[in-house]
Amino acid sequence: MKNPDLTKQEFETLSEFRYRLRRFLRFSEQVTRKHGITPLQYLLLLHVKGFPGREWARIGELAERLQAQHHGVVALVSRCEKLGWVARRQNQTDRREVEVHLTAKGENMVTRIALLHRNERFNLQDGSLLP
Repeated sequence: MKNPDLTKQEFETLSEFRYRLRRFLRFSEQVTRKHGITPLQYLLLLHVKGFPGREWARIGELAERLQAQHHGVVALVSRCEKLGWVARRQNQTDRREVEVHLTAKGENMVTRIALLHRNERFNLQDGSLLP
């Protein structure tokens, strides 16, 4: 069945984007596991480090960035905390809020793996499909 709303070129572009995205994600899965961290743990550390405008993030903010349920992110933070990668701190302004901060060990881990991702991103990039 023909779809007049999408051209063949648009399908090719979408296909190419998904292919490159999947290659990058597969690389990420392999490199994180090779370095003793799960892909989800790495993403948590990355989102804490890369949160706009500050050096920490709230659980709800991390849940949004990970597209995960709040309680699942609480459990993920707990696992990362046991590994020494993050620390929880009570927010000084609103004591009900919990901030998630990277520890020195977490900074080291996320930086090491992010460098490997940066190199792979440039290997896959043609200037338009991956930022």
